[in-house]
Amino acid sequence: MINLNLQVRRAVAEDHRQIASLIQRESKTHRHLDWRSALEWIGSQNYWVLDEGGLITAALACPEDPPDAAWIRLFTHQAHLAGPEAWSALWEVASAEAFHANPRAQIAAIVVKPWFQSLLLSSGFERMQDIVLLQRPGGPPPPAATPTGIHIRPMQPGDLLAIAQLDLAAFGPFWHNSLDSLQRAYSQSIHAAVAENDFQIVGYQISTGNTFGAHLARLAVRPEAQGLGVGTALVGDLIRQLSVHSPRTLSVNTQADNLASLALYQKMGFVRTGEYFPVFVRGGGY
Repeated sequence: MINLNLQVRRAVAEDHRQIASLIQRESKTHRHLDWRSALEWIGSQNYWVLDEGGLITAALACPEDPPDAAWIRLFTHQAHLAGPEAWSALWEVASAEAFHANPRAQIAAIVVKPWFQSLLLSSGFERMQDIVLLQRPGGPPPPAATPTGIHIRPMQPGDLLAIAQLDLAAFGPFWHNSLDSLQRAYSQSIHAAVAENDFQIVGYQISTGNTFGAHLARLAVRPEAQGLGVGTALVGDLIRQLSVHSPRTLSVNTQADNLASLALYQKMGFVRTGEYFPVFVRGGGY
């Protein structure tokens, strides 16, 4: 059983050092693939810690962003605590808070480590879908013409509000990136571009650098412009930009059931790596 001296309370700014130490030191740590670090969410709604006389022994964060989607940004606990017990104590409070504040909320997690999946299953989470990883070796893209009437240019800060609206239209409320997330993504990008016609932005991509090369972090096209080659043109532009500097491996993640995205990436020379990450959800209907 959990020590009776343990108290579940909200995380506050003064907890930063102890939570950082937990994340760095403990092997049983789940972190969301996020534009913010887990520490930057401290002070947000639904960020909880287990406190034993001033010593933080576990933490769980699942703030809503975007609205109605509370992704589990962090779960970590000290080794001397049993994982199921630490999880249960924090989850009971966090889930009650989330669903009371917003009955429409869904709490979700992308599972990178198998031990975390067992905790989710024990709390009624259901597997929604899988995220698959693809990679493309360096080299020029296959020939592909930019659609007539479409112009591709570097993204500018002033584009981000329109891009947030586009992202919502393309991905729907569960998967879309909020304006805050897009601002952070843009600030961390190595290449970001938009595709526009004479009236509006119809597509965009944001890519980041990593140890192995580059990662296409986000690609979206307005629903009415899908199937016209806009996504292909944006990916082709990205590959050309990367090849100017040096041949770089390019990776991308997409939903295993997103057949259109898979076909686009495979056409552009990406291949599946065999890695996948399950997505689990608890709450309202999908």
